[in-house]
Amino acid sequence: MITVSIVTYKTPDEELARCLGCIDPARVRRVYVIDNSRSESTKALVGGMEHVVYIGSDNVGYGAGHNQALREVLAEGTEGYHLVMNSDIEFGPDTLGLIEDYMDSRPDVGALQPLVYSPDGSFQYTCRALPTPMDVFVRRFLPEGWMRKKREAYLLRHLDTAATWDIPYHQGSFMFLRLAALRDVGLFDERFFMYPEDIDLTRRIHRRYKTVRWPGARIVHAHRAASYRSLKMTIIHAVNMVRYFNKWGWWFDRERREVNKGLRAT
Repeated sequence: MITVSIVTYKTPDEELARCLGCIDPARVRRVYVIDNSRSESTKALVGGMEHVVYIGSDNVGYGAGHNQALREVLAEGTEGYHLVMNSDIEFGPDTLGLIEDYMDSRPDVGALQPLVYSPDGSFQYTCRALPTPMDVFVRRFLPEGWMRKKREAYLLRHLDTAATWDIPYHQGSFMFLRLAALRDVGLFDERFFMYPEDIDLTRRIHRRYKTVRWPGARIVHAHRAASYRSLKMTIIHAVNMVRYFNKWGWWFDRERREVNKGLRAT
């Protein structure tokens, strides 16, 4: 059983329609669209879709938005999987079935992300090492060519994309989650409005399960990188990364050091 949640905020109808069109109702029991902007056009778009539940919400943030759906799913007490997904994701008709079959065969896997590509065919390094404050500073504020080795190490560019890797940080655009793992570790930490909520959740799952990048499926992500184009989003990013490092540790995070050192193929 798979359920899906998509958080929207002033999302173009065409984008959301394309995303929803990738989801096979025969494979997915229910899709939750959590609309943080309470858009009438979004509500009208999904209103006629039998397997889609519309939730009009205040702008509570990314993780808190998904938590509204996750609480409903977990309250049902069923087993299976939940997909946290952006509206700018597209994939083929067999993708979710391939992932579900793999997860069924690997009960030690709590979270999975397939290979992620841009619309132009370039690979996106969305599964990463746990970040240090320097990693965040380098990627966000230094010119692209500076400290190249450090950037590449953080993005795990050296890992073979043909292998399955147990990686502690999955970007939140597509997180295929085992419901049992969420019952064990909890939902998104709602102290984070946006950005590090995916790091936080993946590393908590990684403590008890494998969190893998799996090459058996691939998706397309039209990544917007809003914090690189908007001062407001840059500030939101910075504030929430401060909250993340306050929670887990700034320069002295022993778990981060050990987890990053222990990255391995599986």
